[in-house]
Amino acid sequence: MFSFRTTPIEEQLDKALLEGLVGCFCTQNSWDTDRKRYIYDIFRERGNLKSVFMPSDTELSPQTNHIEFSPEELKDLQAVVVEIQDVGSRYFNYTKDVFRLMEVLSSFENPPSLYIVDHINPAGRVVEGTMPSSEVERYVPKVAHRHGLTLGEAANLYLNELGARFPLHVISAFATVSNKQLMPWTIAPASDIPGLFTCEMYSGGGLWNCTNITPGIGTARPYEYIGAPFVKIVPVSGLPVPEGVQMRPCSFTPACGPYEGRRCYGYQIILEPGAEYHSLMHTLQLMRYFRDSCPEFGTDDAFRLKLSDDTLLSYINGEISWNEAREHIKVEEQKWIRKAKKYILYDDAPYRIK
Repeated sequence: MFSFRTTPIEEQLDKALLEGLVGCFCTQNSWDTDRKRYIYDIFRERGNLKSVFMPSDTELSPQTNHIEFSPEELKDLQAVVVEIQDVGSRYFNYTKDVFRLMEVLSSFENPPSLYIVDHINPAGRVVEGTMPSSEVERYVPKVAHRHGLTLGEAANLYLNELGARFPLHVISAFATVSNKQLMPWTIAPASDIPGLFTCEMYSGGGLWNCTNITPGIGTARPYEYIGAPFVKIVPVSGLPVPEGVQMRPCSFTPACGPYEGRRCYGYQIILEPGAEYHSLMHTLQLMRYFRDSCPEFGTDDAFRLKLSDDTLLSYINGEISWNEAREHIKVEEQKWIRKAKKYILYDDAPYRIK
């Protein structure tokens, strides 16, 4: 059973929410700016809060990147209320944790109802990339790299992919006062998603995490900076640079990660005002450049799972041309948009950069 609801979670009259044992699955983005409380405070005040599932460390700690739980902690619940800020890319760990939660619930004989308090997608409705076509990371649905959906819409899609029968209820993003008062990146969704431009760069930039070039993790501007100790800076004219983008040579020293305390050399990706940036395409071109020009460049075992597209992998490895890769992306984005339309809950719809 699926429902889309346009009134706030505290106004829902479901018996499971009013009288049942409730678990809250949330991050710092569950802060209610109107009532000055977190989502779990609603049920704590009612006296029926059983469990709170949150990242274990402080919210801006690099060690905080998953919400842990066990199936046993869910079995006595009548409702699980989820409120996180998704960032619009299928790589995002907290969203994968929600999909893991859904898989666990689908295995229960009498599962609790699942409520998603939806948020606006900070990456917007822009679509980038392809649906998984080879082996993929676990708890990842068949969505594009930058999918253009909200968490509620993506959860509805995943529910159908699982063939699950537990009740899923999505609370509209526009029922939440916070979504009207705050931009969706005001409270950082995660330690490596700090601000305005990060989500626009994450759909491609997240792939660097499975290479030996860092996307500025451990700096104040992750995914805007890329580099490594072994990178030799060349004139910008030698780099792939799309229209509306500038590449600034720079150096930086990460405070954490594989190059903690070491000077890295590379570039800052600068978006010009109004630029439509296809992060995935640019990242693929940069990876091909480093593959061709930098013998030290390499990927780890998780890279293929994260990319999950052998055609794009062939381009990075120098086996096909950019025109072939770009046409493949165009076709696959159109396929994804047709699929995504079935799950749209709001007036606008995903679209691709022409």
